[in-house]
Amino acid sequence: MNLDNIRIVLVNTSHPGNIGGVARAMKNMGLSRLYLVEPRQYPDEQATWRAATAADVLDGAVVTRTLDEAIADCQFVVGTSARSRNIPWPLQDPRACAGRMAEASVHEQVAVLFGREDRGLTNEELRRCNLHLNIPTSEDYSSLNLAMAVQVVCYELRMLLDAGRLPASEDAEWDTPFATRENMERFYVHLEETLVQLGFLDPAAPRQLMTRLRRLYSRVRLDEMELNILRGILTETQKFLPRDSATVSSPGGSE
Repeated sequence: MNLDNIRIVLVNTSHPGNIGGVARAMKNMGLSRLYLVEPRQYPDEQATWRAATAADVLDGAVVTRTLDEAIADCQFVVGTSARSRNIPWPLQDPRACAGRMAEASVHEQVAVLFGREDRGLTNEELRRCNLHLNIPTSEDYSSLNLAMAVQVVCYELRMLLDAGRLPASEDAEWDTPFATRENMERFYVHLEETLVQLGFLDPAAPRQLMTRLRRLYSRVRLDEMELNILRGILTETQKFLPRDSATVSSPGGSE
């Protein structure tokens, strides 16, 4: 994929703040080529304010009078559409469409068109596209802010670009080894002793308390540092408890 070959094209945007929001969404995901087709109010301080630190994307924006000017050198054009049309057209969701755009962007110029805030792209504008893109939404509320829609599409492109660098599993970047079974058993003994001393656990009627606590900590998976922290809390707690309280002699002895 070559993000430099992918441009975001906004057609006849009515609110300058939305242009700034789009610039920010693009920069978040690493895209920089913004085309503005006859914006109603631009440049404008509201666009600059909404762009935050993405002013460079705004500064590099290309303003054109017509859509044809904005996509004249493009080989693959995608148009976002919020509703079905009378004549069926190839249609994909953002994830599937991102794959098509990524493939084309290696050697071709790609444009993604976003229409007016109130009514999107016209049928004539959509007929200029090779593919239509629809973002699935709840039937109860299908309206998407322009910057939000651009963010969704740019995010899917970013995920494809970073696919090889994303962690393969939830533990890939963990900074401390997970606790060994031996150390976990020592923790359970320590925990049970402390609960008995506190009077929270009655050895005569344990009611599966330790079993449930074992299940809890097993589900969380403690690392060695977290385990040491918990053991330290238990040790400090015991300093304030009477020394003649009953203690357990083996792991899970009250189960």
